[in-house]
Amino acid sequence: MLKLLTNKHMIIAMLVAPVLAVLAWFAVGEFAGEQAHKAEAGREYPLVEQSNCRYESGVCELRNKDMVIKLSLEQGAEEVLILRASHALEGVLLAIGPPESTVLPDKMRTADGRGKEWRMLIGGVPGPQERIRLVATAGGSAYFAEASTRFVQTE
Repeated sequence: MLKLLTNKHMIIAMLVAPVLAVLAWFAVGEFAGEQAHKAEAGREYPLVEQSNCRYESGVCELRNKDMVIKLSLEQGAEEVLILRASHALEGVLLAIGPPESTVLPDKMRTADGRGKEWRMLIGGVPGPQERIRLVATAGGSAYFAEASTRFVQTE
């Protein structure tokens, strides 16, 4: 065993082999892995709830590749839910309620005329157990999500 550790070829091989294994793992994923496709009109795509939706961050981010939607709550005389999108949206339907609820969604109204910022008056700060359900349309595709309301809590 001691002879193996004094052989410079074996030492180099033991150092290089793990590096080559990691590089091969990334290369296989890059060349043989699933590639992202451009959104097709008429199809539906899920938006993934990011971790900032699950704690009192003030912002909830929903993502699907390059489509990013950020939700925040503006508090004043009335509570206004604000949606900002990375791409111009054609329309947004949104509902807030308990997980098992069948609350009908309401239309959000565009605030900037370009379709990247949308607003909706809500009747108070949602409870921590309530969920936000939304469907946004862009380029003929529908993006849907369900997210926690924990991000708007101020406990």
